[in-house]
Amino acid sequence: MALELVDYEKKAREATMAFWGNREKARQKQIEAGRADQGERAGVTAGKNMDGFLALLIDIVKANGLKHASIHQQRAVLTLPGYFRPTKLWDVLVVHDRRLVAAIELKSQVGPSFGNNFNNRTEEAIGTAHDLWTAYREGAFGKHPRPFVGWMMMVEDAPESRRPVTDRSPHFALFKEFERASYLKRYDVLCQRLVQEQLYGSAALLTSPRTASQTGEYGEMSELTSLKTFVTTLAGHVAAVAAQG
Repeated sequence: MALELVDYEKKAREATMAFWGNREKARQKQIEAGRADQGERAGVTAGKNMDGFLALLIDIVKANGLKHASIHQQRAVLTLPGYFRPTKLWDVLVVHDRRLVAAIELKSQVGPSFGNNFNNRTEEAIGTAHDLWTAYREGAFGKHPRPFVGWMMMVEDAPESRRPVTDRSPHFALFKEFERASYLKRYDVLCQRLVQEQLYGSAALLTSPRTASQTGEYGEMSELTSLKTFVTTLAGHVAAVAAQG
């Protein structure tokens, strides 16, 4: 049976418009209340920026055979046990017949500060996956096949995120992929390696300029980190679980 991708490109454009629109609404709301956060933080404290992509992923799950699975979105039921820490909060969990089918993180970053945030996101993504797979190895989720673990990142497409960056490494040479690589390139390398090292079943990197609040424009950096690869991989995993009954 063919996988159902639920017109994902159209829904992604709508999700991108919502991403930028929700950021601006959150910023304006705080300004009107007289308590705007400093810098870009005013646009992220509402916590709704990636909801359009969350809805897209839920549609993928339902359309590929797990319509009646438990799809958790509320904070109170989004924690999984960890190995190096007691619990980890995810953005969406899919559970079917007491089996963990999928755990997905959705992240975003806008300028002007890309450097520190990139390092933080990198450490978080690697640590989260390592913690989950160690807990899985130790039987935290029961004796079931491996779940789909996904990581999706939206990064502002801006001159600052595309500008080549120079790093200092006085003792040993950088990997050549990172030499004068922009932050968008670095995120792409990160996502590719997260998948190649089997830390995530799929890791998507989407780019979008602020003007996309009107157009829904988004871009991709490589096939491996594309949205199509992400939704296809998720759909295939869900369909396989559904076929097992």
